[in-house]
Amino acid sequence: MSHPVKGVDHCFVLVNDLDQAAEQYEALGFNLSPRGLHSEAKGSANYTIMFPEDYFELLGLLRPTPGNAERGKALAEQGQGLHAVACRIDTAEGAASDLAELGLGTHGLGSFERPVPLPDGSTGTAAFSTVMFDADIVPLGSVFMCQHKTPETVWIPELLVHPNTACGLGAILAISDDAKKDADGFARLWAEGSVWEEDDIYTVNTGSDSAPLMVMSEAKMAELYPSIDLAQTPRGAFTGLRVKVSDMAAARACIASASIPVTTTESGFTVAPEYTSGVILEFIPA
Repeated sequence: MSHPVKGVDHCFVLVNDLDQAAEQYEALGFNLSPRGLHSEAKGSANYTIMFPEDYFELLGLLRPTPGNAERGKALAEQGQGLHAVACRIDTAEGAASDLAELGLGTHGLGSFERPVPLPDGSTGTAAFSTVMFDADIVPLGSVFMCQHKTPETVWIPELLVHPNTACGLGAILAISDDAKKDADGFARLWAEGSVWEEDDIYTVNTGSDSAPLMVMSEAKMAELYPSIDLAQTPRGAFTGLRVKVSDMAAARACIASASIPVTTTESGFTVAPEYTSGVILEFIPA
């Protein structure tokens, strides 16, 4: 039985105030989609930040519902920030079946759709099927699988161009009390999952042309980002996101024009979670 999970499709930032988060990311030079409104049962809305091969989204809960109780609990207990990673699959139903045969539990198989404002002024529909990995096999945060039934209404060409020249997910970063164990646990979730260690950072390969997951101790994260208050990121979820940009100078200039401070790092430069709704956001060369 082949493993059905092919890479990272997207990730989401769960936020306290969706409008404020949208303003923050627009100030950082991202081109946001129009606000997407989910069903009454979900009680949520989002903005997507699209790249040619992947994306991330800002997700806000508009009202408490049974359908968003789990996310509401995570937001209340862990704080806002990078809470979930969505994986690439062919079909959600097929993935759930294949993973069951591999001994990897899933739940919550279902489909949903939302209206999408299109550039010509009309409204389209974005349709998805998703299935969650069981919480007991996910070391940190939430990991689920997402089948795109209508990619043409998600990857809209006008949304792929950003003033800061962002063009892809570079890496997802997480703090762990046992980095090796948790990295090995994450590696099981992807077909090409493997782990290598360098300088106390355990990096999980998630597939070709797919953002890796970098797991490390809190002390190591503090060493990488000494100016960052890690308490502003969610505990037990994901801590940072590296975003690839095609022009680092343009990205710096874009963010400087908004008077947002940045800190130079070994890989590029970073923006503190106070300006990103709880994410250490690092810009790196594509």
